[in-house]
Amino acid sequence: MKNAFFKSGHLVPFANTITNYPIFGKPKAPVYQVFTVHSFSITVQQPMNYLAHAYLSFHDPATTVGQMIADFVKGKQVLTFPADIQNGIRAHRELDEFTDKHEATRRAKDIFKPTCGLYGAVFMDVVYDHYLANDPRYFNLLTLGTFAESTYQVLQAHHYLLPPFFQQVFTHMRHHNWLYQYHHKDGIYQSFSGIVRRAKYFDQPVEVPFGVFEDNYNILEECYQAFFPDALAFMKERLPGLQ
Repeated sequence: MKNAFFKSGHLVPFANTITNYPIFGKPKAPVYQVFTVHSFSITVQQPMNYLAHAYLSFHDPATTVGQMIADFVKGKQVLTFPADIQNGIRAHRELDEFTDKHEATRRAKDIFKPTCGLYGAVFMDVVYDHYLANDPRYFNLLTLGTFAESTYQVLQAHHYLLPPFFQQVFTHMRHHNWLYQYHHKDGIYQSFSGIVRRAKYFDQPVEVPFGVFEDNYNILEECYQAFFPDALAFMKERLPGLQ
């Protein structure tokens, strides 16, 4: 999930790695977005953290839309949306704050910190969605694909409400099936590659953060296992009646 360090952010396309999925095609030109991390900015080229926000919307269309567009809605712009979508936007922001403060997240970021510094927060965002996509309590390959497509259908049905820039992002999201991609390690490598390629203040090759991910795979999964049930409980309390 989006770390509280970020003031803005979104996801953009990466190379297809699951060629038998019908939505996939050749990558188009990427969309870029700047993230502000404390006193410096980074630009990333990959999807980062939409799966958990979509899942923790509990299949409610308005909440799903609000959570997915939240990073593109600034300040009082939130008031221009219907009340139920406003609620989803605010729930996204509260979940971000909860994620950032959780001890398991801090522990996971500390694993990346020696070689990746504050960028560890960016890489950890990607990692959480990978473990969620592979968590049999919530998904298998069939249900993950079905969930991804149902989320895209919700967003398409509300396309007229989506912020203009997110409309561009959504085109890439659906075409390249971002919500499904994180199931595979190759998807993580591609995502890390985009982050490294566009990070202004990160001078390590992608093999460094990806090596941290692979070398600490089980420990990072333990962090996810400690975090996600708490996040699920937090959002059930935050969004009563949607489960």
